[in-house]
Amino acid sequence: MENLIYLLPLAGVIGILFMFYKSAWVTKQEDGTPKMRIIAKHIADGALAFLKAEYKVLSIFVIAVAVLLIFKGNSEENSSGLVALSFVVGAFMSALAGMIGMRIATKANVRTTHAARTSLNKALEVAFSGGSVMGIGVVSLGVIGLSSLLLIYDKIYDVHTENGLIIVMNIISGFSLGASSIALFARVGGGIYTKAADVGADLVGKVEAGIPEDHPLNPATIADNVGDNVGDVAGMGADLFESFVGSIIATMVLGAIFFNLDAFADFRLGAVLLPLSLAATGIITSIIGTFFVRVKEGGDPQKALNLGEYLSSALMIAASYFLIMNFLPETWVFDGKEFTAIGVFYATIIGLIAGLGVGMITEYYTGTGTRPVFGIVKQSVTGSATNIIAGLGVGMISTAIPILLIATAIILSFHFAGLYGIAIAAVGMLANTGIQLAVDAYGPISDNAGGIAEMSELPKEVRQRTDKLDAVGNTTAAIGKGFAIASAALTALALFSAFMQQANINSIDISKSQVMAGLFVGGMLPFVFSALSMGAVGRAAMSMIQEVRRQFHEIPTLKDALEIMRKYDADISKATPEEVKIFEKADGVAEYEKCVDISTKASLREMLLPGLLAVASPVLVGFIGGAEMLGGLLAGVTVTGVLMAIFQSNAGGAWDNAKKMIEEGVTIDGVEYNKGSAPHKATVVGDTVGDPFKDTSGPSLNILLKLMSVVALVIAPSIPLNVNEMKDQSQDVMIEIRENSNAVNKEITKEVEVTVNDNGEKIAVIKKKEVLNGKETVEIDTLRGNEVEKLIKKRKE
Repeated sequence: MENLIYLLPLAGVIGILFMFYKSAWVTKQEDGTPKMRIIAKHIADGALAFLKAEYKVLSIFVIAVAVLLIFKGNSEENSSGLVALSFVVGAFMSALAGMIGMRIATKANVRTTHAARTSLNKALEVAFSGGSVMGIGVVSLGVIGLSSLLLIYDKIYDVHTENGLIIVMNIISGFSLGASSIALFARVGGGIYTKAADVGADLVGKVEAGIPEDHPLNPATIADNVGDNVGDVAGMGADLFESFVGSIIATMVLGAIFFNLDAFADFRLGAVLLPLSLAATGIITSIIGTFFVRVKEGGDPQKALNLGEYLSSALMIAASYFLIMNFLPETWVFDGKEFTAIGVFYATIIGLIAGLGVGMITEYYTGTGTRPVFGIVKQSVTGSATNIIAGLGVGMISTAIPILLIATAIILSFHFAGLYGIAIAAVGMLANTGIQLAVDAYGPISDNAGGIAEMSELPKEVRQRTDKLDAVGNTTAAIGKGFAIASAALTALALFSAFMQQANINSIDISKSQVMAGLFVGGMLPFVFSALSMGAVGRAAMSMIQEVRRQFHEIPTLKDALEIMRKYDADISKATPEEVKIFEKADGVAEYEKCVDISTKASLREMLLPGLLAVASPVLVGFIGGAEMLGGLLAGVTVTGVLMAIFQSNAGGAWDNAKKMIEEGVTIDGVEYNKGSAPHKATVVGDTVGDPFKDTSGPSLNILLKLMSVVALVIAPSIPLNVNEMKDQSQDVMIEIRENSNAVNKEITKEVEVTVNDNGEKIAVIKKKEVLNGKETVEIDTLRGNEVEKLIKKRKE
């Protein structure tokens, strides 16, 4: 079993080979008419230009942080400058995951449009294949990156020794820091890009000009479709890559504390390698699941996607049981608590159930036709204000059940396997990230396909097929966001636990002033972060709106075509031959590149401050206020961050689908409302407000929680509690036992005092006093290490 470490990269290699196979298949599919190809090229060029510009800016950040980490690592005991290598590799893999997703999405979108001209099943196959390239690619890169670094560091430090393992765990945490940093900037930057374009396209295009979404006359429509790729694909890829590797590393760090236990004598690295092995197995089960996603013409794409996901989950549960039972001893005792292998298995199942539960609740509060969303639609009849009030209410109430589910998962997983159980629950939830992300990425590909169909003016049945795929994509996206939020909460808690372990913190006492101060500051940060990202979207959208308005007023052919659109309520079939010629003359006249340029520059400029806030806050608090204050900060940011993420994501999703319900036609109190009606305009305003909620600040908060915990984990060796502070945290344990007998006048009293010595080791001094027939004898005994833990456990029982 000790040689298993050499086999782990193999699963990642299999995933990469599958990714190349699927990518080649997608590329071979037909890409449609010349007009479709031109539109698709505009989208691909815009997305690639943005990512190149973004990665140039981020490369400066990566180099600067890497230099600091070299000095930090070399100046600390049990660390090394190689932490910078881990950081750079993590950042590179995260960026590569985003790039892979964006490239395949911009190939699959137009091919999905062309496939939809003939068959719904073919369109689903192309869109899902594009998503599976990204999904399998992301998890494969994560496993290859982590396992390769582990192999390299094993050769240098030997992880089969206690000291070597401690050093490697400190170094390898830099991988998660690199992944988290890139993910945050990608999510914030991509979110600002896509929502600036979306808001501009919706407010000026739909509300003011009255033209359909994705119409070629709208100058912001290309930027809007580019945004789907850089935000919902590249950003999402980097986001889930970061969650995936973050949960693995946190569990590895927590598993390392079992290294010296006698129960692990046969396989001392079992608890360390288990999360990485579960992730590697998840690649294989996700690949198997992709082959079962099929739908017949007229069938339900949702059922096809669910079949693939559920099959992968079932296979993963079976594989998890086998791995856990072989990697871990049947029972072991640590810190006075008994753990079991079956308890760890239960924790993984709990994590999976919690993720599914949060996803289902998210779907209920955001899905088309559900009671909460229909409530928003009804309130839209009286205007934008009541629409927004209703949406805010839905977002707030939607936090209740997910939080209760997450809290229950935390309690149960801790009950079965302690802090390691919480971490392994996050790994269990994310083990099938490959197929989950494939389903998520399928959504924006289908959305793009519908946009290309609209701009290419293809027959209505093509748009109907892409809309059917897109509608399912909205549901899968809602479930995906639920998974992302639940996994973020558990991963952040796992990273927090790993930080406490590395910083020698036994418990966080909120009665201490510095801890309470950290708690309040941490609780405030998600609000400041959301304000910065929303303000950025607002400023970028203002520039976009001004540019779209300028083009509508200053480009004569565009202005004339818009007048014809308004005259016939966007139905050009009613226009005269002369008017059709005027309309056709305006095709391609809009200056799309100027809108793309506005979104690119705005997102790159505005993403820096929120990102730096997330990185700098834990560093400043940790070095100024100490490890315990930093612990309070992490607790505060985790609680309010999870609540804000659920609230914003669900409110935004509910507003979006309320708009779609009216666009499809809805009857309220006997009156039918459709596109262009007053309630529709109210829902467009609500959707515009919700756009930065669900696609910028909401998803970015997931990364904020984990990034701050990862930063704390990386700096933990620099700010550990000293021996005196550890002694302050220890509590004397006093046990008194009195025995009385009528036959013999005997009284026995035991007093046990547990302290921490200068090396951080727990020592129990047992003073036994026996009084027999008036005669007193005293015995003193001393226990250390595991014997103390057993004594504490016995007392608790």
